[in-house]
Amino acid sequence: MAVIFHLDLDSFFVSVERILNPNLIGKPVIVGGDPKGRGVVAACSYEAREYGLHSAMPIRQAYLLCPKGIYVHGHYEEYERYSHLVKEILLQHTPYLEQASIDEFYMDFSSFHYSVFKLLQISVDIKNDIQINLDLPASIGIAPNKLLAKICSDFNKPNGMTIVVEGKEEEFLRAMPIKSMPGIGKVLQKELNDKGFYYIGDIAKTPVEFFSAKYGKAGLDLWKKAHGEGATRLTQHVEQKSISKETTFQKDILSLEKLKEVLLKLTGKVAQNLRDQNLSVATISIKLRYSDFVTVMRSRTIDPTSDDFAIYDIAQKLLSGSYKRRIGVRLIGIKLSNFRGGYRQQNLFDAKEDKRKKLFDAIGKLRLKHGYKAITIGSVSGHKKEED
Repeated sequence: MAVIFHLDLDSFFVSVERILNPNLIGKPVIVGGDPKGRGVVAACSYEAREYGLHSAMPIRQAYLLCPKGIYVHGHYEEYERYSHLVKEILLQHTPYLEQASIDEFYMDFSSFHYSVFKLLQISVDIKNDIQINLDLPASIGIAPNKLLAKICSDFNKPNGMTIVVEGKEEEFLRAMPIKSMPGIGKVLQKELNDKGFYYIGDIAKTPVEFFSAKYGKAGLDLWKKAHGEGATRLTQHVEQKSISKETTFQKDILSLEKLKEVLLKLTGKVAQNLRDQNLSVATISIKLRYSDFVTVMRSRTIDPTSDDFAIYDIAQKLLSGSYKRRIGVRLIGIKLSNFRGGYRQQNLFDAKEDKRKKLFDAIGKLRLKHGYKAITIGSVSGHKKEED
């Protein structure tokens, strides 16, 4: 069964502008330049939409409707930068990714055979990662194909999450207005309304011959969409080149032991992600960012492994060798790269390796069923247990 995610960054341009200038939060913001010029609205906040504004509206018209709005020219290089950062986060969750636009992404989770609960949990994790690390809200739709996933992501905006399971496609679409269907613009919407089609269900219950005779191939495609049919393959599969996790502290950390505790927790998460994809890793990197924003990165290449403790052993040594300054640390992260297929463990005899593999397989199954926090790795070889 195909499982497609569609992630849509809510009011993306406005969200980035609010990161750059927090004074814009809660106010009607319009990205598009001079309100007395000839441009159009590139994006507007939900507060501005209450005045009837929308994307692609002539900016002069927007100004007439919302003269007290805040009009900004936009920082497009920042939008591109944040879009790239979002993409990096998404690649930590799946290597199967298609970027549809600067603020839209499709992800394919079909090959993982996850339960509905697990899919929802992944969706929450993705949204949280983007919100916590980038301060960007996003909506996610989950469905058996790209068309429905896109409709789902728009169904519960902003910052929403909607899932449609296989077999419920037509039921979900039935009561939706036809303008909810991607590809139906104002002209076609009026034409269909004039013929008595107001909801997607009206199209679905009409014989296909009507639409194929009236609109040809486009009519047949419209009829299929009304029945919930859509593409299940992404147009671009990106090979995952790294898996990383990082955290930014609310207060700078001066304790090396505390940094090691956090690093152990991050290591457990990236290692679990590694095993979920049946991969082992050869290159381990850590990142430290000090309170003055000086950033240090260190890496080491080893024999391939997917064992938490083998990875952590290298990571904490890199941390100890990097933490040389007597000022606080505001961010710590770990990145795995240079992948190989299958489970491997460093410097263990075959019997011990098989036992360790079974242990981590069991841990993975428990986390898959009950969530990552259901089981945490305790002290082994002097490693301190992580605290949530």
